[in-house]
Amino acid sequence: MKLSFSGHQALILGGSCDLATCLARSMVQSELFPVLTFRSKQGSERISAQMASFSGKYKALYFDLAQPESIDSLFSEINDDVDFLVDFAQGDMEALIGSVNIEEMERYFSQNVSSRARVLRKTARLFLRKKRGRLIFISSTAAQRANPGQGFYAAAKSASEALYRNLGLELADRGITTVTLRAGYIDSGRGRDFIQVNKEDVLSKVPISRPITCDEVAETVLFFLSESSRGFNATEIVMDGGLVAGK
Repeated sequence: MKLSFSGHQALILGGSCDLATCLARSMVQSELFPVLTFRSKQGSERISAQMASFSGKYKALYFDLAQPESIDSLFSEINDDVDFLVDFAQGDMEALIGSVNIEEMERYFSQNVSSRARVLRKTARLFLRKKRGRLIFISSTAAQRANPGQGFYAAAKSASEALYRNLGLELADRGITTVTLRAGYIDSGRGRDFIQVNKEDVLSKVPISRPITCDEVAETVLFFLSESSRGFNATEIVMDGGLVAGK
């Protein structure tokens, strides 16, 4: 099936992760123009290395949820020209609720919920002027079933899901829709490292007996950005090989 898209430029938050660069390469092959964000020199270098074969067909820009002022700077850099938003951005915080540092906890939610809400406000206003737009949030099955120590991560993901869901409810009649993709164990980044250390235990919980691949995530996100998926809105789609379907 050949996918068609009502737009050209896609803003990818958290663009230095393996999933984001995999998606960006697929976007270029589908004649879309990805704008990947990074928050460190290492992230910028990672994007350059992963996108080396696509010179001139993408852009990489600085953006950090911990720096709210970078939001306006980011949109200024792209001249407020964006048709799609794909959101991989997420800080990591593993801590027991009873022993967490209060300042770290407040900073974490400020960055991963409040700053994201600022981005969505900015994006929604831009899309309203265009009278169309599609937003995809990459969440986690932890939002539904968290491991011990993942309470803050799960709470931030759940809160962000609610923001995306309500944006789709509020603006669908204006041509602006949203989808959340809840991913399970993925053969990528920190997930790959965790699977390698806990392979037998992890895969015994997944009915398909393997992790999800980067390519599968990229192909799924492309589908949800396409015109073929316009009936999906304000919803969460689980992609975990059946991980959370049973006990």
